Amino acid sequence: MASHKEYEERMQRFDHGGILRLWDAILAGDVPDWDPGKAFEYLILRAFQLEGAAVVWPYSVRDANNEELEQIDGAVFVRELHGLVEAKDHAAKVDVGPVAKLRSQLLRRPAASIGLAISRSGFSDPAVALVRYMAPQTILLWQGTEIDLALKKQKMVDGLERKYRYAVTHGWPDLNLGSIEEYLK
Repeated sequence: MASHKEYEERMQRFDHGGILRLWDAILAGDVPDWDPGKAFEYLILRAFQLEGAAVVWPYSVRDANNEELEQIDGAVFVRELHGLVEAKDHAAKVDVGPVAKLRSQLLRRPAASIGLAISRSGFSDPAVALVRYMAPQTILLWQGTEIDLALKKQKMVDGLERKYRYAVTHGWPDLNLGSIEEYLK
């Protein structure tokens, strides 16, 4: 098992082409040099970073006794948007548990902080319903087909901004980037 630092150093060597090859390997379930879920987690952060976002790689929040309080999959900073990442690489749709965990993490952060719940396989109907009504915390949902589009078009940052604007204007945190015509071209 590699350390967080080793994963970060490995991922820093990936350019956009490397990210796309790793994404294909993740989809094929062929990432033997990575612990389960870690390739996906680090890929998401690197994709944002390659597009100019500042990122904080996965880390733990500890108390004064060095007890782990939280394990954070990462953070993304794009202009005025500051978000915690919860990345899930599962075959089945993600249920409410990881969404509730992310909400709890956001409750300890400044009010302007958002969550990015990112799942290769999508989200269950109860998870989507929960996210739609958990104001004032904003959690934006990303699913595999959107990630695929955004990675291939190098529009992770653009996708984040569009999802956030849609959440502000329409009140729905689950805009599907695949419904935006220019993403489909």
